[in-house]
Amino acid sequence: MDLRIFTEPQQGATYDTLLTVAKAIEDLGFDAFFRSDHYLRMGSSDGLPGPTDAWITLAGLARETKRIRLGTLMTAGTFRLPGVLAIQVAQVDQMSGGRVELGLGAGWFEDEHKAYGIPFPKEKFARLEEQLKIVTGLWGTEVGQTFSHDGKHYQLTDSPALPKPAQGKVPVLIGGHGATRTPRLAAQFADEFNIPFASVEDSERQFGRVRAAAEQAGRTGSDLVYSSALVVCVGKDDAEVARRAAAIGRDVDELKANGLAGSPAEVVDKIGRYEAIGASRIYLQCLDLADLDHLEIISSQVQSQLS
Repeated sequence: MDLRIFTEPQQGATYDTLLTVAKAIEDLGFDAFFRSDHYLRMGSSDGLPGPTDAWITLAGLARETKRIRLGTLMTAGTFRLPGVLAIQVAQVDQMSGGRVELGLGAGWFEDEHKAYGIPFPKEKFARLEEQLKIVTGLWGTEVGQTFSHDGKHYQLTDSPALPKPAQGKVPVLIGGHGATRTPRLAAQFADEFNIPFASVEDSERQFGRVRAAAEQAGRTGSDLVYSSALVVCVGKDDAEVARRAAAIGRDVDELKANGLAGSPAEVVDKIGRYEAIGASRIYLQCLDLADLDHLEIISSQVQSQLS
């Protein structure tokens, strides 16, 4: 079971804070650092000192880390033109020595688009499908050949399809709860399918849909990695769990029901339930980025039992 740390910097974090977390993650043996792609805080947080850009952040971390994978859950398809995104991701992959993964979604948070003057189209899912075709098509075009795309939303003519990523193939993550279109897109384009903030039962149903879609598309269900993203709140005792839950404005019982919360033993047990339905990777949503001791206890008392 791979444990990856997943951050939400729009809630309030500087690049230096994210760098500190990423270096701690690397030292503590976690598999990867992932971040959201948002420009506006959610809920009651003041969001200070303001947003950081996902791909600029990952470019910096690419040069400051050595081992951990770096990626997004999920890059918003509304934020960047697909040709530009393909260049950005390929460049950051080169900067990291081939450690980048691209989670790409349709985009959903309308308020942040209004706040920063970003168009919020109605046909987001159809755009996402074209974006996936373009990004993967640009990367997959042989050097010396050109790539063209004549779609409803995007047109590319004789692109040199450069630069290329350092990896032979940048892993593409697709995720969500949609029962039909999401599994179809995952089957067509994804190396990994992620379901965020879902129960074991709902996750099992969605994994089953993706496996069936993959087989219908001529792949095997096991071609994809299956993963979950869940908020995490671990403590050595009830008081420490309660303190960490209060720091992120959440209730302990709610976190235990909907996330990974409690003692290390409780969290290991619940991760085992996700593993039993086919998840081989968990993205731990850490909301208090100043609490490095939280990362340490997860590493020493949760991750150590899963290795």
